[in-house]
Amino acid sequence: MPRGLDHIVHAVRDLDAVADFYRRAGFKVGARNRHPWGTHNHVVQFPNFFIEILTIGEPEKLVGEGLARVFGLANCEFIARGDGLSMLALESRDIEADVEDFKEHGIGISKALPFTRDARLPDGSTVTVGFTLAFARDAMSPHNGFFAIQHRDPALFYKKELQQHANGATGVLGAVLVADNPADHHIFLNAFTGVRDLHSSSIGVTAATPRGDVEIMEAVSFRDQFGTAPRLDGEGASLKGLRLAVPDIGALERVLSDGGVASQRHIGRLVVPPEAAFGATLIFETV
Repeated sequence: MPRGLDHIVHAVRDLDAVADFYRRAGFKVGARNRHPWGTHNHVVQFPNFFIEILTIGEPEKLVGEGLARVFGLANCEFIARGDGLSMLALESRDIEADVEDFKEHGIGISKALPFTRDARLPDGSTVTVGFTLAFARDAMSPHNGFFAIQHRDPALFYKKELQQHANGATGVLGAVLVADNPADHHIFLNAFTGVRDLHSSSIGVTAATPRGDVEIMEAVSFRDQFGTAPRLDGEGASLKGLRLAVPDIGALERVLSDGGVASQRHIGRLVVPPEAAFGATLIFETV
């Protein structure tokens, strides 16, 4: 069964500075959260999708195996190379089935890994939210992480009050990776997303999931499509861009300008380049 986009991890050295950037860009940013293994995050929510802004808040807790290793230490190593988009998470409706599916396709690297954390609601109260993760690996792309995630109780996590953004952003359109040869990652993309009929073109290869596309394209195509040249992170495919839907590019542009956030128009899109967005490329499109 195809897996839609669940969230993307934006791993950074200075969590406060990047949370401030997202606020100035017109997003509503949730409260600071803490994971049991020492990573801290803020969440920017949309309906059934979120951006996870993440840092290493308590490095002394990054010990042992499980989530401390495959999530915590992996993001620590990513941040040591620089800020940017470190991990892509897809929705799971049956995490144990996804563990088996990843294993059968030769991409699984973990069992089902559950955890809970406290979450502050818009009214100031606190609840416990729970998730279970299962990790996959593209053997040719060692610098990014991939996993499926099942929410224990999505209604406790997703709140409409946190999804009303001053910049008008309404949801996710896709995640964009860059690779020297996108076709090399066709088998992994197929197995990870569960999308059996991938679309190949002169630009690259695309998995159209139930919630947003996962695209892999060459660096020159990324530049042509979005007007900014991505920095490649060594081997394999690198997660570089996030496409978001907005109803009004002009209104968004004014919000970004008022917040002191650099942007540029390119082929009908408004793009916040990685030098302004702490290593990520934020791509806004009307739909």
